[in-house]
Amino acid sequence: MISILVGNTKGGCGKTTMATNLAVAMASAGRQVLLADADKQHSSLLWAARRPSHLAAIATCSWSRGEALKVPRGVDRLIMDAPAAMRRGQIEELVDMADIIVIPVLPSVFDEDGSRQFLKKLSDIKAVRRNRKILALVGNRVRANTRAAARLDLFLNGAGLNVLTRLRDSQLYSEVANVGLGLFDLKDKRTEVFRADWEPLLSYIEDGVL
Repeated sequence: MISILVGNTKGGCGKTTMATNLAVAMASAGRQVLLADADKQHSSLLWAARRPSHLAAIATCSWSRGEALKVPRGVDRLIMDAPAAMRRGQIEELVDMADIIVIPVLPSVFDEDGSRQFLKKLSDIKAVRRNRKILALVGNRVRANTRAAARLDLFLNGAGLNVLTRLRDSQLYSEVANVGLGLFDLKDKRTEVFRADWEPLLSYIEDGVL
């Protein structure tokens, strides 16, 4: 099993969008996926409740109220949607279960500052400090050829971590989320370029973690 934690203590950076789209991509590829929602707002669970039954199945569970962090048999891809306001103990518990920690960062100085603080918290965890956990940064909602995008590139490249991809900004994400879908449920030409943004991250998880 591969366990992916999508986390950042900066709220609004796109953790749920990333977690749900990863779940769809992996389920569409034939994986048995468990999407664990550790946020008390239950955004991932609400998304899953809207998901049409004929699409690739994604199992879900809540880990937001102190439930035991257990994974059912048969799951080969665990995706954890972390809350923003994580206590240190909660961060350590989720990190302990993760093989790879994917950190979305928006192109804004506030998100860069918040992400820097999260990276500092992670570095205080022994397993991260000893390189037993893989950290990967993803630029999110990026608009090419803007000053914000250029500043984000400076932050990402200066963090000393794997920068796997940059996901371009699009209303498409909210459109598909409203009906319980992800980009990989769609096969049309309009979404092809956006799905391509995800391929470096998906390939890294599948090839780099194993």
